[in-house]
Amino acid sequence: MPDHAVAWLRELGAQHLAHPGGTLLAHLERVQGLLASWGARPALRRAGLCHAFYGTDGFPTALLPLSRRAELAAVIGDQAEEIVYAYAACDRAASYPTLAREEASFRDRFTGRVHSPALELRRDLAELSAANELDLARVDPAFRDAWGARLRALFAGLRPLLSEPARRECRAVLGDGEG
Repeated sequence: MPDHAVAWLRELGAQHLAHPGGTLLAHLERVQGLLASWGARPALRRAGLCHAFYGTDGFPTALLPLSRRAELAAVIGDQAEEIVYAYAACDRAASYPTLAREEASFRDRFTGRVHSPALELRRDLAELSAANELDLARVDPAFRDAWGARLRALFAGLRPLLSEPARRECRAVLGDGEG
């Protein structure tokens, strides 16, 4: 499946879209690799590779419209696509502060709907968020300098949802104090 996803990313031009640390495709592959190094299950790794298909709150360029969700699910699987959608739909300012709470308040930026996702999805969102931001911080010192303190605070709040390997990577990339 990942080979099909990479081929599709290439068809959609991800290797030509500028992104910190090179291209969007390079970033997506690094995020997938980081998740794999943390022992993430296959669905989360596939979601990491495809997390920007619908754009995100921090990267508005969409490779596919939401009307084509079924096509992405056919390539990466339903569970991985659900993670991709949730990551893309996450209104970060509204959702991240409560994501670690049992009754999280997740705001879908596409629909405006507010709900409390299941624990597994909240863990997936936390891990994917960490892999995404830590990749950017690792490859772009200016990004790390500008956002490091906020990322440490974010990951301190998400600590209950993060795996131990993700927490170690936070410390390695961002320094002490992030959780």
